[in-house]
Amino acid sequence: MIENKRKKTALITGPTSGIGFELVSLFAEDNIDLVLVARRQEILEKIKKDVIRKYKINVVIFPIDLSVMGSAEKVYKFCLKNNLEIDYLVNNAGFGAYGFFSENSIELEKEMIQLNITSLTELTKYFSLDMKKRGFGKIMNVASTASFQPGPLMSVYCATKHYVVAFSEAIAEEFKNSGVSITTLCPGPTISGFQKRAGFREDAKLFNSPTTASSKQVALFGYKKMMNNKRIVIYGFANKLSAFFVKFLPSTVKTYVVKKVFKYYH
Repeated sequence: MIENKRKKTALITGPTSGIGFELVSLFAEDNIDLVLVARRQEILEKIKKDVIRKYKINVVIFPIDLSVMGSAEKVYKFCLKNNLEIDYLVNNAGFGAYGFFSENSIELEKEMIQLNITSLTELTKYFSLDMKKRGFGKIMNVASTASFQPGPLMSVYCATKHYVVAFSEAIAEEFKNSGVSITTLCPGPTISGFQKRAGFREDAKLFNSPTTASSKQVALFGYKKMMNNKRIVIYGFANKLSAFFVKFLPSTVKTYVVKKVFKYYH
C-alpha cells in the first residue's frame, strides 16, 4: 500500500512520566502531531504547552482514566469527533502492584486488568481497523520482561503483560502485508514512576542497580524498533538472555526464583 503523505499524528497513553513522557519528545522531533491521553489534566496541559513552544506541532490532550470501563471507546469517539486520524498508537499506560495475591485489593487488581489488558485491546481494535483501511499504521504495545514468566508477588501484573505479548504477537501476524505493524516493547527494570505506584521502596535494588535502564534509553530503543516494524523487542542484553533461558526452566523453578528476586529486591 502507498503511504499517505499528509502530516501524521500519534496517540500516546500514559505520557506524563517514564517511557511515555520520553516518547512525546521523540515523536515531536520527527514533526508528528500528538494526542496525549492520561488521568491528570494539569500535567497534560503543561506538557502540551512545553511541546508546542519547543516543536511547533499540534498537540491535543484528552484527560481520562483508562482503568475505568468504557474509557477507551470515549478516546476513540473523541478522535472521530475532532477528525483526528491516528497513524501511530502507543499503548503505554499501565501499572503493577507488589504483594501477595491473597492480600492485595481486588479493586486495584480489577483496575490493573482493565488498564493493562482491556483498554489496550480496545484501543488497538478501534484504531487498527482505521489504519488498515488507510493502508498505514504503527502500533506499539508496552509489555515487560515480566511477561515471560509467572510472577509470584506480582502475579496479576505479570499475567497482564503476558497477555499483551501473546495478543500483540498474534495480531502482528494477522496484519502482515496490510501496512499496519504491531511492535511489543518489553523493558526490564526501568527508572520511571512505575516502582512507586507498584509499591516498591524508593531505594529498591531492582530499580537502582548500575544496569537499570533510564526511561529515555528504553523509549528511544522502542521508538526506533517501532519505526522499523519490529515485533517483539527486548531492551538490554541481560534482559534478552533472561527471556531466552527462562523458557527452559521447569515451572516450579521459575516461580521459586522470581519470588525470591522480587522479595530480595523489593
